[in-house]
Amino acid sequence: MPESIINEPNLALDRHDGNVFVLTMRKAPENRINSAYAQKLIAAYNTVRKILGPDSEGAVITKGNDAKFWCTGLELDEADTNPHANSEGFFPLLATLIDFPFPTIALITGHTFGGAGPFALSHDYRIMNASRGFISMPPVNLGLHFPGIGALPRLKLRPQVARKMLLEAHRWTGKEALEDGIVDAVAEPEGMLEAALELGRRVAPKAKMGVFSLLRNELYGEAGRAFREISYVHGRRTGEAAKAKI
Repeated sequence: MPESIINEPNLALDRHDGNVFVLTMRKAPENRINSAYAQKLIAAYNTVRKILGPDSEGAVITKGNDAKFWCTGLELDEADTNPHANSEGFFPLLATLIDFPFPTIALITGHTFGGAGPFALSHDYRIMNASRGFISMPPVNLGLHFPGIGALPRLKLRPQVARKMLLEAHRWTGKEALEDGIVDAVAEPEGMLEAALELGRRVAPKAKMGVFSLLRNELYGEAGRAFREISYVHGRRTGEAAKAKI
């Protein structure tokens, strides 16, 4: 049986065998991210890091609570009352994952829209629902921009796929996302968690020598630097607020 580390109404963290942790987002109704929730997620990742310590085996799976939604992006209305919401939450969340010392897996249980696109891409691996849900990143339709928004698509995806994602707001099913290299695997809902746990157990030992994050940053460090540069900044705007809301 997994060991419960955190059990809160909108978030759970469980430890499975092989030092594989499962972080479950359950913030009703669609796991949308605001600054406070981003900080809860960061705290959960940091809890894993502190439990495992340096140069240890381990991996983290981030999943949704059901087969309908993984995450439908940011609570865009928060910026109406807090113009620094993303600087205090979302950007540090992405930076945390890019610099995390253990392999990370996004278990994309369902719909994944908006800011959930870079959130998913900031993980090392992605497994998507084979039967339900779309992944789409539509800043071009929302009139939204922040420095570094294109870094992960450009660094992790083929140029034509990155263009479809960032400039065309294309929607992919799980099987289409697999064909375009956005996700590493697809699985039916009833087998998704076991597929992610199997991958987690396989990649967890890669962190043991203490260089996993250093090597990841050789590949994608440009994105991490971009996100850190706009994290916890209050003296200037760190992006264009969305002109449309979803």
